[in-house]
Amino acid sequence: MHQISNVKKLKERWGIENNWQVIVILIVFAVTGSTASYIGKPILHFFDITIKNFGSFGYWAIRILLLFIVYQFMLVFFGWLFGQYKFFWNFEKKMLRRLGLGRFIG
Repeated sequence: MHQISNVKKLKERWGIENNWQVIVILIVFAVTGSTASYIGKPILHFFDITIKNFGSFGYWAIRILLLFIVYQFMLVFFGWLFGQYKFFWNFEKKMLRRLGLGRFIG
């Protein structure tokens, strides 16, 4: 019963109507996170960003920033791919506004 209540709260918070959407949205978050993490190393390698070149702190700071940016684009892309573009575009706009970057979305 407690889990049903949590799903109901998610549906209300996200403004969605059915449990299938909750499942798809959670899958999109998982796929996006895994994919962004997976492609992070090749991107860093392409730009020759290594611990040797940037030090441990610099490497991880760049990697986290890069993954954050890649994640944002991929979230909308995978949301579109899974038929939840509207939800993820609205989610992205809300995130950008919270970061003070709302002027970039119009």
